Amino acid sequence: MRLLPVAVAFACFACAAVAADKPFDVETLANLDRLSGQKLSPDGSTLVWQLRQTDYAANKGRNSIWTMPVAGGAPQRWTANDLNANSPAWSADGGSVYFLAAKDGVSQLWQQTRGGKAQPVTNFPLDVDSYKLSPDGKHLLASMSVFTDCADLACTKQKLDAKAKDKATGMLYDRLFVRHWDTWSDGRRNQLFVADLGTNGRFGEARLLTRGIDGDVPSKPFGDDSEYAFSPDGNTVYFNARIAGKTEAWSTNFDVYSVPVDGSAAPKNLTAANLAWDGNPLPSTDGKTLYYLAMKRPGFEADRFDIRAMDLATGAVRSVAPDWDRSASALTESADGRTLYLATDDEGQHPLFGVDVASGKVTKLLLEGAVSGIAVGKDKIVIGIQTLQHPTDLWAMNTNGGQLQQLTHVNADKLAGVSVGASEFFTFKGYNDEDVQGYVVKPADFTPGTKYPVAFIIHGGPQGAMTNSWSYRWNPQTYAGQGFAVVTVNFHGSTGYGQAFTDSISNDWGGKPLIDLQKGWAAALSKYDWLDGDRACALGASYGGYMINWIAGNWNQPWKCLVNHDGVFDTRSMGLATEELWFSEWENGGTVYEQPDAYEKFNPRNHIQDWRVPMLVVQGEKDFRIPTVQGLSAFTALQRRGIASELLVFPDENHWVLKPQNSVLWHHTVNAWLKRWTAK
Repeated sequence: MRLLPVAVAFACFACAAVAADKPFDVETLANLDRLSGQKLSPDGSTLVWQLRQTDYAANKGRNSIWTMPVAGGAPQRWTANDLNANSPAWSADGGSVYFLAAKDGVSQLWQQTRGGKAQPVTNFPLDVDSYKLSPDGKHLLASMSVFTDCADLACTKQKLDAKAKDKATGMLYDRLFVRHWDTWSDGRRNQLFVADLGTNGRFGEARLLTRGIDGDVPSKPFGDDSEYAFSPDGNTVYFNARIAGKTEAWSTNFDVYSVPVDGSAAPKNLTAANLAWDGNPLPSTDGKTLYYLAMKRPGFEADRFDIRAMDLATGAVRSVAPDWDRSASALTESADGRTLYLATDDEGQHPLFGVDVASGKVTKLLLEGAVSGIAVGKDKIVIGIQTLQHPTDLWAMNTNGGQLQQLTHVNADKLAGVSVGASEFFTFKGYNDEDVQGYVVKPADFTPGTKYPVAFIIHGGPQGAMTNSWSYRWNPQTYAGQGFAVVTVNFHGSTGYGQAFTDSISNDWGGKPLIDLQKGWAAALSKYDWLDGDRACALGASYGGYMINWIAGNWNQPWKCLVNHDGVFDTRSMGLATEELWFSEWENGGTVYEQPDAYEKFNPRNHIQDWRVPMLVVQGEKDFRIPTVQGLSAFTALQRRGIASELLVFPDENHWVLKPQNSVLWHHTVNAWLKRWTAK
């Protein structure tokens, strides 16, 4: 198969503005439809996907299932309005669609033919959180959260019911990971169960398949069905898991396991020799090879994910593309087994790549934009594409390259007459005179000859990047629509520029990245004369919030105001209060008690005496990654120093602001803060 790259012009930075009724705003953002989870039917002729639509009055999203022919045509809603349906998958014969929806308040698997009535095909007492069907459709893998000392699902249900009635609320722990992301541990684990299809078209009793695995399958909090898979013959299941024990809070040692579907043997660890992260198993279509992703360095969550191929007959393992300096994501195999497809960060884009299995040659198949979701058929690949100017829509391309064909226009009505800002990447010499990339976004109402106030956005991670992609949280267009220009820099530590570049931030949070931000700001002001450097505010979340606290005491000269969302204020206390200890321990070279000087070297708390710029502090009360005390401490420092400051707290949000009305409040509060301090 010959792989050819394609390019599509999604935005024109120098083009004249298109007439529009109004600039983009947060109300528009909050009410956009969100497309995800596209799947091709077995014959490759039809698409199915999940669509999230906002019920703004109810302050939540509702999901439904949609389909359309790959050849084109009008999308059709598959599920009824009263079903909040998600996670679609085709039946083996392509005649029906499976999905998850609530039955009597419990998430179960349903099935529906086109135009038919949806019917539940499982009747478990617990929620099915994710699932996968065997290639022949005769077996179901279902992930459910259970107490591992229970012999069956009913036992877990009984324990949960008893706990709900108990008026004593105390919880006793004897090991870490007492809470994770936004949830306190109640002792349950995600485990895989298998059920067989009966003659009545329903799946029968669920049998525990991951018996003896003291870990979560899939992983928490964001694991999904890419972490487990059936073999082509349906007789074996592969999954990844991290054994918890006492080390779960500081270990990244995930391993890939195999287990017979009939439960005749215990799960077998296939990657025990590697003490770093192994995951996302994908058996080849011929059943001879197991592809998976592997890191090399234990304890480092942002290490490069290498693509590995294991010969299932001999156990021999090889790297598929050892010379490719990018970190791979979950894999999809071509119909002929010669190519692996994936999407990952690459120099400000998040494109589609094809990897030739035999030679290891990597071809970039999409030159611009960000890919979300990959569905591969015999002749077609269907991908979700988003950019800085537009949310996700589905596009099709031939497997041998050629032009992209847009299939969906899910937000055409909502974005009609709405103007967004054009964007452009720029490169400058940053730390050590090395090339660093950033981008600018023009205000939606840009007029040549006018100078505009600036929102200088600092990304989180820190091993992440600001890419040519759409966001429902930190979206540059929400600032462009308010009359701000946006500048952002992918400083040392960002992803998509090679692993050495990503590595360079560890043990140097306030060093190289700060130099890059300073030089990037100067480069943007020099290159774009419509940026008003005297009316600029810096803002960021997570590591970006940390950097706001750091520059408050180390580079506050350019800024009229600052916005710190869930940012680290005290790196030492963070090292003991956060839940995923492996992160802070890797970034600082060890534990707080082993490397105290490392935790203090770039500690924002130590520079409070130099703070002077007005700051808005935002904190989610359910944020266990960067706990509330970090934001509250920053606000206390500001107030005690007499610096103009405000604190916006969300009792019901975690590290992110997810509820539609909270998102609107967040944006209005931030925009009001920026306008207050950048007004002429």
